[in-house]
Order: sequence, then C-alpha cells, then structure tokens
Amino acid sequence: MSDATDPATAGDERRVELKHGAGGTATRDLVSETLAADFADPGDALVGLADMDDGAVVPVGDANLVVTTDTHVIDPPFFPGGDIGRLAVSGTVNDLAVMGATDVRALTSAVVVEANYPIANLARIADSMAATCAEADASVVTGDTKVMGHGDLDGVVINTTGVGVAEHVVRDAGLSPSDVLIVTDSVGEHGISLLAEREGIEFGSDLESDVKPLNDLLAVALETAGADVAAMKDPTRMGLAGALNEMAEKSGVGIEIREERVPVTSDVKGAGEMLGLDPFQIANEGVAVLGVAPKAAADVLAALREHPKGRNAAAIGKAIDDHRGRVVLDTGMGNRYLREPASEPAPRIC
Repeated sequence: MSDATDPATAGDERRVELKHGAGGTATRDLVSETLAADFADPGDALVGLADMDDGAVVPVGDANLVVTTDTHVIDPPFFPGGDIGRLAVSGTVNDLAVMGATDVRALTSAVVVEANYPIANLARIADSMAATCAEADASVVTGDTKVMGHGDLDGVVINTTGVGVAEHVVRDAGLSPSDVLIVTDSVGEHGISLLAEREGIEFGSDLESDVKPLNDLLAVALETAGADVAAMKDPTRMGLAGALNEMAEKSGVGIEIREERVPVTSDVKGAGEMLGLDPFQIANEGVAVLGVAPKAAADVLAALREHPKGRNAAAIGKAIDDHRGRVVLDTGMGNRYLREPASEPAPRIC
C-alpha cells in the first residue's frame, strides 16, 4: 500500500477523489495500484481479486464457493421504494446471483453508526433487512456493530458479505461475438428517484427506486439455459453504460445495442432531461444484464418475462467481433459510442 514515509511512494501527491469510488475505470485502477497490490489470489481460485468481477470463486470439494462483499453509503438512507437496509441485502445478493450463485447460503452484516442516531431508524433498517432476506431466501448469520462519535460519520454505513454456491459459474468476461444482450428491467429508476428525493424535486409521478434481490429471477434464466448464459452483471454505480463497457473490455468483444430497445420509463426520461442525467449512465439496484448464446436467447427472454421481476425484460443488442472493448449505440439516426461516465454522475446513491 502507498505510504508517504515509504521512499517508493515519496513525492506522490495524488489524493483519493470521488471518482475513485464510482465503480468504473478509476476505481479499478486505484484498487489494482494500492489496496489489492499486495494480495495474491489463492492458487486454485477460479475468479480472484485481480479479475475485478462481482465476487470471487473458490473451489471447495466439488462445489464452487462464491464470496462477495459490499459497503453501502447512501443519502438519504430512506427513499421512495426502499432504504439502506433493503439496498445492503439486495446489493450483495445480486452480486452473488450474477456470478451464478442464486442459492445464497449466508450473509454477514457490519453496521457503523454515529452516536445520537435515532434508534427507531436503526430498528426500521433492521426490519427492512430481515424482510429483504426473507424475499431472497437468505439469512444474516453473523455481524458486527461499531459506534463513532457524533459528526464523525454521516448517519449509518452498512457492509454486507455474502456466500453462495454456483453450479455454473458466470463471469462478466464471458461474452463471445453473436451473444445476445438482455436487460431484465427498465433502467435508471434507482439513481434518478434517489437524486430527486435528495434534491427535493417533485415530478408529479410515482417514480421510485428499483432496488430488489434478483436471485430468484436469475435462477430462472440459469434453469432455462444453463451454460448458454455466458455472462451476467448488475449495472449499479456507473449504470448500463458502465456495465456494458466493462463486459466488452473484459470479454475482448464489441457490443452493439439499439437505443429504442432499452426499456426506459417516460418518468425516468423526463426526470433525466430535467436533471441533465443520462438514464443509461445512472445506477440501478434491481436490474441485471445477461449475455446469452443466440440459440437460447429467445427461451431465456420468454422465461424472464413470465417472472414478476422480469416483465420488462428486453433483448437490446448483441456482442460483435469489431469495435472490441467498446459499446456502439444505434440511436436510430446513426451510431455513436456509448461511453462509461468519467465519474459517478450522482455520488452516494448505492
């Protein structure tokens, strides 16, 4: 790790910026250079820290053990459609599920809260976590609580770690040319609704977060197509644009999507225009992107649409053999590259 007293890093005046926490290229570069630089992956890991996927996969006997961890800092902690408790459970369950571990074996919860925080709010968050665990058929089996001085922390921070077992391990780097890209729901609702709540903006609609656990929905896709589900990822902090660019870069393919096929509600479009935000670059907490072999894509799409959480699922494009590492957006008027945002458009929404 970098140390100002270490001759090897002396003279390095760089500081951590908000963009380093956005989950995109800046985050991956920072982690690779500092926090993960001295850690070696277990020799038998199928997916390790260096892969920067949604979790790690370590074989235990004949099973593929999937482990993931995530820390949630969100402002405000209670928002239309959810709260930090539902977010903390859903985020970790979804990171396991997109790795193929839809059977969640255990969760842990570590809560850091500032002194003078209302106990009623903490109880409300715990109730929400329990309800979301029940929805995901998961349990919190151990945890930790720390209290910091009043003003040393803005409210509450929750870390959740999850453990699951995957019969078929899925990577975000598994795309091949011609694989069909499927998105499970309309995009942009979490980030737009939370930012509107934070800023006190009324849109005269029922706009609310999409936050929800997706392991039951993604289990349907895996039961339908098995190994023909080639890649999965949840488009959180950097939105659909960030997830697609990362999948294209890691897979060594290009991705071509048609703008008109990406489901976006009229409420999100209108609010995005008012706030100057692109729904494709805004965080989602209840949406997944799948890359599916062409022979299985229609069956997977139909199965997703039969599930209550997948009614808006849509095939939005495909992986291609050119434009490697980039995402081409067909707007209907022409083509342009859909770029990953340089920094998080709206901090503290995940």
